[in-house]
Amino acid sequence: MKKLYSALTLGLCALSLQAQVIDEAYNQKIKEFTTDTKFLPSSVLNLPIDTKVPSPLKHFGTIIGAEGVLHRTSEIYGYFQKLTETSPHITMQQAGVSEEGRPMNLIAIGSKETLKKLEHYRKQLALLADPRKLAGQDVSKILVDSKVIYYLNGGMHSPEMGSPEMLMELAYRLITSQAPDIKAIRENIIVLINPVSEPDGWDKQVDWYYRYSKARKSYDDGFPKSPPYWGKYTYHDNNRDGLQISQAITKTIYKIYYDWHPIAMLDLHESVPLLYISTGTGPYNETIDPITIGEWQVMADHDMTSLAAQGLPGAFNWAFYDGWYPGYGIWVANNHNSIGRFYETFGNAGANTYLRDLSNQKYAGDAVTSKEWYRPYPATEKVNWSFRNNINYMQAGVIASLSYAATNGQLLLKNFYQKSLNNIKKGTDETPRAFVIPKNQRDPAMAAYLVNQLRGQGIEIHKAESGANHGDYVVLLNQPYRNLAVSLLTKQNYPKEAKFPPYDDIAWMMGYLYGVTVTPQDTVKYQLSDLKMVANDVKYVGEIKGEGSNYVLPYKAQNTVLPAIYWLYSQNKDAKAVVLDAKTTVEGLKDTLAAGSIVFKGITAEQAKQLTTQFGVDLQSTKTLPSVKQHEIVTPRVAIYHSWYNTQDEGWARYTFEQRGIPYTSIHKDMLKAGDLRKKFDVILMPRMRGGVSDFIHEIDPKFGPLAYTKTNEFPSHGMPDSTPDMTGGPGFEGVGQLKKFVEAGGVLITLDNTSMMIAEAGIARDLKVYNAPTLFHPGSVVQVKARQKEHPILYGYPEVFYLFKGMGPLLQTEKRDRDMMLLQYGTKLLKEDEEYKGPIMGMPNKKVVKTLDNQPPKKEDLYVLSGMVRNEQTIIGHGGIFNVPVGQGRVVAFTFDPLHRFLNHHDAPLLWNAIINWNHL
Repeated sequence: MKKLYSALTLGLCALSLQAQVIDEAYNQKIKEFTTDTKFLPSSVLNLPIDTKVPSPLKHFGTIIGAEGVLHRTSEIYGYFQKLTETSPHITMQQAGVSEEGRPMNLIAIGSKETLKKLEHYRKQLALLADPRKLAGQDVSKILVDSKVIYYLNGGMHSPEMGSPEMLMELAYRLITSQAPDIKAIRENIIVLINPVSEPDGWDKQVDWYYRYSKARKSYDDGFPKSPPYWGKYTYHDNNRDGLQISQAITKTIYKIYYDWHPIAMLDLHESVPLLYISTGTGPYNETIDPITIGEWQVMADHDMTSLAAQGLPGAFNWAFYDGWYPGYGIWVANNHNSIGRFYETFGNAGANTYLRDLSNQKYAGDAVTSKEWYRPYPATEKVNWSFRNNINYMQAGVIASLSYAATNGQLLLKNFYQKSLNNIKKGTDETPRAFVIPKNQRDPAMAAYLVNQLRGQGIEIHKAESGANHGDYVVLLNQPYRNLAVSLLTKQNYPKEAKFPPYDDIAWMMGYLYGVTVTPQDTVKYQLSDLKMVANDVKYVGEIKGEGSNYVLPYKAQNTVLPAIYWLYSQNKDAKAVVLDAKTTVEGLKDTLAAGSIVFKGITAEQAKQLTTQFGVDLQSTKTLPSVKQHEIVTPRVAIYHSWYNTQDEGWARYTFEQRGIPYTSIHKDMLKAGDLRKKFDVILMPRMRGGVSDFIHEIDPKFGPLAYTKTNEFPSHGMPDSTPDMTGGPGFEGVGQLKKFVEAGGVLITLDNTSMMIAEAGIARDLKVYNAPTLFHPGSVVQVKARQKEHPILYGYPEVFYLFKGMGPLLQTEKRDRDMMLLQYGTKLLKEDEEYKGPIMGMPNKKVVKTLDNQPPKKEDLYVLSGMVRNEQTIIGHGGIFNVPVGQGRVVAFTFDPLHRFLNHHDAPLLWNAIINWNHL
């Protein structure tokens, strides 16, 4: 009887398999382009033939992952459009638009019945996201009547080229296959796919591949793997925009999240052999719910187990990043009670096959080829790796992850609801119970900006409508995103004893980054009836007080002052803005004006009003002009320099200038070599660039030249946002010489972070020397600084002691005799060598010796780290933050930090604006 039963079972299985025809031609091509059977999981074979829906092979004439074949964004969306026309299991809609105008499309996949009820399931998840809306309802019924939405993100980093291609094949499989696991996915969950989340960069990269990379025979030959630009502004940092929400890619991902509330989001990256499944070494972000951390582990182990069962080597978790920084794009999920995950598969930056050497790759101290508890089946030191291998690994992992969601839907939905409930309970039972953004601020426009940024994160904010605190903004913490509010508004405590270095910045406290006072409240000191929910973005509108035709702006390093001046001069050729270079009082004005305050002359009352409404500054009108020492502002002609080998931070600089409304000209090596810089510009800004002085001088190796980055009919995406007939060679010594001539002729060269070291070592600012602090470990943290030249124009608007954001940039120093060039220092204590000598002096026997007490505990005002962590901070205390170095008739203003870091540290940016406002008075 047992034998008969087994025979019947096998027969039924065979009939089931025969019910759908397998595309053997596709199967054979997969095997052909896979370099080793070890790299061929069974879950990616047996793609079916559908009589109505075209496979990638039928549509394109090649399978996905074919050697030497990639598809542009329009072709990818064209295929998805064909799928929507031929299958009831898939839809496509536009979710956003890129900076260059390309559509950003979202695909939804599910059963026919599910897609008919998409709006219903979206509403169900929105309810579970906010348990306050479910008061009195039976949550168990809502859970049963809900479906997990699982989001897949492809193409974020343009040279990581597997995911946009793989997702086409996956979509075809999900809508056509009758295999039990695929049917379960289709029927039990909703799969969202954003196949090309950075379409501008993807098309640039595909053009780059066909223009240059496809002909390369070796992966490690030094040739650039990607074009100089991906998006219009951001390169790799398009995955570091989750706190700013400034780029189209991030805005679109956030919109998708709020529209759909996906329970899980999986971001598909490439860099690590052979497949890394995110969990992280820790330390984990302090505010992430423990449920999420558990889900990271369970889902990663499930995926690893599935891959192990198919015999795939080289899959691992744990040892790649930490899980601390909340600003990655996909962390919109972790920050909002969903599950944010990512893969790193092994990619070749194109569709070529290369012999890859893994022998020098280490993560968490272990060779990637070593067998560990988190990597039970490592790869060999060399692997012959193809594009199809990458597709296989990525797709097998995704299928495993979707299968987990399809079979554990109720658990995932319940956890999602529970995490939202936990937030509300914490906000009700624990302290603080609220954050207050008081009405009175140093820069009220930035306080309004903070409110809008918090709203962009889905955090609810109220405004006090009456009473003594009328105008204050209040964040009540009994809300579903309480943990995120706490994360963004309190200090970060990265542990000094962490075993592995952090993956990225470790501090992001928005009050510090924006220069806005934020006060926690353990007891809410407002009548709830006086608080009104902020329903739209807010804008600070300044006031004009007093009488007279002259207008005074009390300067407190407000971010909008420089753009206001540029705007005013463009509107009124008779307008003058004058900076007061000493504190003074003016008749009719109650408060003393600090040095740096600005007087506007020759402007109309309407223009003064526009300054308050458009730029959010407060003005005081007066009939009496100050007679104190002052200088007129002459708006400079500003250039922003970019290299061709590293455009990331130059992109952030351009973005910041454009957002602020500050005009500039973009220049590169060819303009330096052309000379006559002083005739064209007054100020040249050199944003942070990676590498050393040799990288700056020589850039891309000339042996690869000529290397054009120009728009052509064949490569239409190139030449944006800048172009050149040859990227190689750099400015060379000739260009460096021309840059030095610019400064010597009276120009101002402003260098940020690493470029300050380059300019010092190139001999343009010879008075600056690199200072080595080998034991200093300074990941991105908020630290305290002190003015050394507190009356200098670059420090106008700041107190003597304040804070700023600093990362791992190099330090510079001068000879002791030139310390007056140091405008700002790290920490509040002097360098030991700069302390006044108080001992006896031979030859001066009557000099009084001052005795000091050693080993005194540090005073609170002497704290260095305010948020984050620095190891061996004593090695940086007293060293320079900003230097003002005379060179001929001009100046080099060298920052050893980046005041334009990722459009985040707005509090620090006015130090740069001050240098531009006062460029001819430094």
